[in-house]
Amino acid sequence: MKKPWAGRFKWRTSGTVESFTESVSFDRRLWPYDIEGSIAHARMLGHTGIISKSDSKKIVKGLRDIAGELAKGKFKFKSGLEDVHMNIEAALIKKIGPVGGKLHTARSRNDQVALDMRLYLRAETKELLALITGLQEVLLHVAEKNIGIIMPGYTHMQRAQPVLLAHHLLAYVEMLQRDRERLTDGLKRIEVLPLGSAALAGTSLPVDRKYVAEALGFRAVSQNSIDAVSDRDFMIEFVSAASLVMVHLSRLAEELVLWASEEFSFIELPDAYATGSSIMPQKKNPDVPELVRGKAGRVFGNLVALFTVMKGLPLAYNRDLQEDKPPLFDTADTVKACLEVLSEMLPKIKFNAEAMSKAAEGGYSTAADVAEYLAGKGLPFRDAHEVTGKLVRHCEQQGIAFEDLSRADFKRFSTLFGPDIRSRLGVKASVGSRRSEGGTSPAQVKRQIKRLKRLILN
Repeated sequence: MKKPWAGRFKWRTSGTVESFTESVSFDRRLWPYDIEGSIAHARMLGHTGIISKSDSKKIVKGLRDIAGELAKGKFKFKSGLEDVHMNIEAALIKKIGPVGGKLHTARSRNDQVALDMRLYLRAETKELLALITGLQEVLLHVAEKNIGIIMPGYTHMQRAQPVLLAHHLLAYVEMLQRDRERLTDGLKRIEVLPLGSAALAGTSLPVDRKYVAEALGFRAVSQNSIDAVSDRDFMIEFVSAASLVMVHLSRLAEELVLWASEEFSFIELPDAYATGSSIMPQKKNPDVPELVRGKAGRVFGNLVALFTVMKGLPLAYNRDLQEDKPPLFDTADTVKACLEVLSEMLPKIKFNAEAMSKAAEGGYSTAADVAEYLAGKGLPFRDAHEVTGKLVRHCEQQGIAFEDLSRADFKRFSTLFGPDIRSRLGVKASVGSRRSEGGTSPAQVKRQIKRLKRLILN
C-alpha cells in the first residue's frame, strides 16, 4: 500500500517491518475520537479559508459516512496502513476523491494522535467518574441498611476497638471521593488542545487553534508545540490516579476475602458472584474480590510501563510513544470492570451480624474505654493506660472478661473505679460514646451518611 512518505523512499517497506510497526490492531478503538478531531479540523480549515468551504463540507460528510460504517462494523482496517489515522484518511480519499487529501493540511500525525488520546481520555475519565460515584452510592446504601451492626475494628490485624460496620464501609466512600477529586482535577490537563502544533514546530498556515478548542470543548490551547506532541503527562497522571483507585478497591477486596473465610465468617458471598472447586465440593471461593486484588498489580504495572517509555525520550516525538496506548487502554478497561463487578456484588452480600458482634466483644476491645474512663476521673492518661494494661493482663491470666470482674476487683487496680464503670464495658456503649466528629457513634455515622449523600448525589 502506498505510504504517505512514498515520495522520499525508493524501496517498499518490508512486510516484517509493517507487522512490527503497525498499531491499528489496538489503536482502532480511537476511531470515534479521530473522526471527531478530524471534523473539527476540517471545519477550521474551511473557516479560515485554508481550504474552500465546499471542500470542508465534503470532507466532513465523508468522515461522517465513514463513522457510520465504523459504528456498524462494516469498515475494514488494513494493517498495511499502520494506524487508525491512515486507515480513515485512506478511506476518506477513496470515498470523496483527492479532496480528502486536504484534510491533513496543517496537521501531523504527531499532533493528531495527541489529540485523539486526549479526547479518548476525557471520555474514559468521565465514565470512570460515573462508575466511582455508582460504587459510592452502593456503599452508602449498604452502610445505611446495616447501620446497627457492630464489628471489631482492627489495627495490625489485631482486634482494636468496636466500630459500626457502616463506619467501616464509609471509609471506602471517603477514599473513592478523593479518587473522584483527583480524576476530576486531571481533566484540566487533559482538555488542552495539541492540534496545530503539527510535527513539532507549528505550521506556517493561518490556523485558528482556539476555534478548534471551542469546537471540541477544550479548556485551553497548548503553548509549546514541542511539548504538545511529546507530552504524555496527562496519561501518566490518569494511570496514577487509576492506580490509587485500584489500591482502594484491592483493600476492600482483601477484606471481603478475609470476611468470607470460615475463620471470620463475617459475610456470605452471593452464589452468582462466587465459584466452586473442581475437586472439593464444599468450597465457595471469593474469586471476584481475589481477581480485583490481582488486577491491581496489572494496573500498577501499566503505570511503570508508561514511566519507562517516557523516562529517556529526547524531544520531540519518538516512535516509542506508540507503546503508550496498550497500558492506557488496559488500565481504563480494567478499572471500569472492577468497579462494575463490585457495584453489582456488594448489595447482594449477606452480613453475619452475630459473628461480627461476637468478634467485637472479644479481645478486650473496650480497654481504651476503660482507660478513657479513668482519664475522665482525673488520672493522667499514661497512668490510666498502664492501669488498664494491668487489668487486661489479670483478666487474660484468669481467663475472664471485663464484665466478669467484681467492683472490688476493679478497686484493686484503681480507687477511681466506681459503679458506673459497668456502663462503659459493652461494645454498644463503646460505639455510642465515640461522638467526636468523624467517629463511629451511630449519631456521627448517620450524620456522615447524610453529608456524603449531599456531596455525591448532587
